[in-house]
Amino acid sequence: MRKLVSFMHVSLDGFVGGPQGEMDWIIVNEDMFSLAGEQTDRSDTALYGRLTYQMMNSYWPTAADKPNASKHDKQHSEWYNKVAKVVLSKTMKGTTLHNTTVISDNITSEITRLKEMPGKEIVIFGSPSASHSLMADDLIDDFWLFINPVLLGQGIPLFKGLKNRKKLKLVTSQTFASGVVCVHYERG
Repeated sequence: MRKLVSFMHVSLDGFVGGPQGEMDWIIVNEDMFSLAGEQTDRSDTALYGRLTYQMMNSYWPTAADKPNASKHDKQHSEWYNKVAKVVLSKTMKGTTLHNTTVISDNITSEITRLKEMPGKEIVIFGSPSASHSLMADDLIDDFWLFINPVLLGQGIPLFKGLKNRKKLKLVTSQTFASGVVCVHYERG
């Protein structure tokens, strides 16, 4: 069975976005982009919520074509353009998009079916609302959390709507010079 892997930036006090969803507190650098690139190399499907998909799709298809595009922009743009994309959205129901499937109903059974199909890992970047739904139904297998050295006090929580206790096992951790700590957990 394919793994569903979540990549998420989180504040030290457990928020993935500010009260209005703002992400101006997130620290990223080339080392983190390299780590993310290793993950995308192990995946052939990207899963998003509607808002994150719209944000990603407005940038990544042509990011490599921009003047002064970084190495990361070129690599991620190439990956984004070739992988299958899955969007969880009720408002995009019936929408037809290139290399993209929209799932609006029966999310648990549809994601379970997707995980049972042959292929590489499925990766979800951000997408807090979609992640909450997937976590509630115990569909996420691995968590890569980039813990940023900031306290937001309020905002969108990382974990929400869990039905049961989830035991996780630490696989690896890495500290970046920026103070961000990346921890990789898998289901225990």
